[in-house]
Amino acid sequence: MSQAQFWSDRYSSAGDQYLFGVEPNHYLKLHRDLIVSNGKSALVVADGEGRNSVWLSEQGLNVTACDISPVAIEKAKRLSASREVHSEFICADMLSTEFSAMYLEKQFDWVIGIFIQFTNPEERVKQFNLMKNLTCRGGRILLQGYTPKQLDYKTGGPSNLENLYTAEMLKAEFSDWEIEELKEYEEVISEGVGHNGISALVGMIAKKP
Repeated sequence: MSQAQFWSDRYSSAGDQYLFGVEPNHYLKLHRDLIVSNGKSALVVADGEGRNSVWLSEQGLNVTACDISPVAIEKAKRLSASREVHSEFICADMLSTEFSAMYLEKQFDWVIGIFIQFTNPEERVKQFNLMKNLTCRGGRILLQGYTPKQLDYKTGGPSNLENLYTAEMLKAEFSDWEIEELKEYEEVISEGVGHNGISALVGMIAKKP
């Protein structure tokens, strides 16, 4: 089964409800003031059903969002319309050559990745490099992910250990950037039925030199 079909099936299974809810990710929302005061454009990769991109649009940013699932994109468009904001939604695999070509010369003040841990270590290098290239000079990447301890909690996220983040790994991957915040922590989150309960998390904000 392709990734697009896998995620479309998951989003379809929620019916008219939203698998991960309609409110923004808690780590993203926590940094609202930093986001709105440091740029006007944002790219949200693997955005799912639009909860984060729609919220960013509500904060006044010019937002582009991509996801591999056409079902997710349609639900994101409905959420955007219901909130009376506008985002550009693109149905694409962010790791495809077509996506890279589409954004070869475009850059953003913010590149946002919320629970995008669908890649193995080799693909993750490509994923992070693409996100770096899509960030303008002085712009930032914001990441939220799960740490390996999440496998004990089983309250969301991937089941493959190699897909999970540690602060040490992110520090190494972004050693050429200015890491403004990097922390591992535990928190109870409630994001639809997809992410619900005590969770082992990592958050990072890194600035491009």
